[in-house]
Amino acid sequence: MTTAARRTVTLTVNGAARSAPAEDRTLLSDFLRHTLRLTGTHVGCEEGVCGACTVLLDGEPVRSCLLLAVQAQGRTVETVEGLADDGRLNALQRTLKETHGLQCGFCTPGVLMSLTAAEREGLDEEETAGQVLAGHRCRCTGYAGIRAAVAARHRAPGAPKQAPRGGGAEAAG
Repeated sequence: MTTAARRTVTLTVNGAARSAPAEDRTLLSDFLRHTLRLTGTHVGCEEGVCGACTVLLDGEPVRSCLLLAVQAQGRTVETVEGLADDGRLNALQRTLKETHGLQCGFCTPGVLMSLTAAEREGLDEEETAGQVLAGHRCRCTGYAGIRAAVAARHRAPGAPKQAPRGGGAEAAG
């Protein structure tokens, strides 16, 4: 029987440099949860379908159950633990709470990470709801609460404004 190859994986997680040994076959989700003890990232289906394990890799939402930890070598990972400022919920988390966009909470970390990416990208309300709901399975809420959170977030004072997307003033002139 052969021993699985191990190496040190070094990456930036939630703004901090982290290094730890991992077998080459270790999934990023397992590395985050079991090695780094960041248990906010949930694992549901282990097939990339449910979205519960979504994290941001270099700012893009990815299914951490479909990536190996070694694929994140030298890259930046953001997890749900990195969203709160000094232990306080950020605006997006508060909105999801206030609109009852969660129930059991299992899918919530992945939904929050996808919503964070959509906000940063400047997606409008319809695009955000469509993108997030298409990539996540939530059996408790029927998605109504999540849709309400997206709508409330887009209406809120100080909410992220939609970024210009192709064909703006720069393209016209």
